[in-house]
Amino acid sequence: SAMVLSPLLTLMLASIATAFSAPTTAKADIAVVGCGVLGTSLCKQILSHPDFASRSITAITKSTARHDDIRKQVLQSDVDGDRFAVKTLDDVLETSSLAFQDVVFCAPPSGFDNYPSAVKEAAEKLWAADKSGSFVFTSSGGVYEGLDGENVDESSPTLDPETNPRSGRMIYAEQEAIALGGCALRLAGLYTLERGAHSYWLKKCQETGVQGREDGIVNLLHYDDAASACLAALKVGPTVNSKRTFLISDGNPTTRKGICESALKCASYSQYAMPRFLGPEDGLKGKIYDGSKSDDALQWKPKYDSFDSFMTSC
Repeated sequence: SAMVLSPLLTLMLASIATAFSAPTTAKADIAVVGCGVLGTSLCKQILSHPDFASRSITAITKSTARHDDIRKQVLQSDVDGDRFAVKTLDDVLETSSLAFQDVVFCAPPSGFDNYPSAVKEAAEKLWAADKSGSFVFTSSGGVYEGLDGENVDESSPTLDPETNPRSGRMIYAEQEAIALGGCALRLAGLYTLERGAHSYWLKKCQETGVQGREDGIVNLLHYDDAASACLAALKVGPTVNSKRTFLISDGNPTTRKGICESALKCASYSQYAMPRFLGPEDGLKGKIYDGSKSDDALQWKPKYDSFDSFMTSC
């Protein structure tokens, strides 16, 4: 009869096999690819989070242009500078033995000729081969089909990537991340006090007006909350997140006019006037995000639960 291994022995053999197949480097590291507003916020949150106190982070950028600036922003809080490094992608890839336990890819498509292949390369070359950690790709809720007031959730149909090339880049990039065991976080419209639709519409559209109907639906998410959702995905780990797509928003959809009304409550914008909305009034209304399944799976909730509450407290 076949030899029956005890569960303990099976586990020991499996862990020995894993030890031999893993890269020789220490895998205590986290790589954050793309260190703009989102990546910078994520690095700060990881460094100050007690669950990640033993981990070090490498922020990975295309060029050295902003390295000093990134260091200043990330290390302004009271954290250990030895746990944080900024490198270019080329420098990291040249160190072929370097593999990271967790990788967050939050660089936007604008910096790449072929975005899906950049995501694939990051998953194949930066992420440790044993995949004991997570690969998190930040995508966009813009990939969904629903346009006329429908609710969309994680399983709703996406646009046809062939006829919608802009969304297509995101959809194909998601597919690369998920095929390799990573996950995709589809993020709502991102904002900070200074950045976002409100800033553009109030400052730049006073003369020209804003395209779209005033009651068109907009789903929003503060950049810091987008970063904390990435952190939540790292915390739950691959047993929860592998090969899954999540939808992340503050759970309080607003409208184009609502965005402007909220921003006008804040001292930074109170000198501006409500812009005109150019319609057409029978134009598509937009979609309503329902990310409640994602919030539960990631054990996550936003710090800013609506754009209005953020602007009222600014």
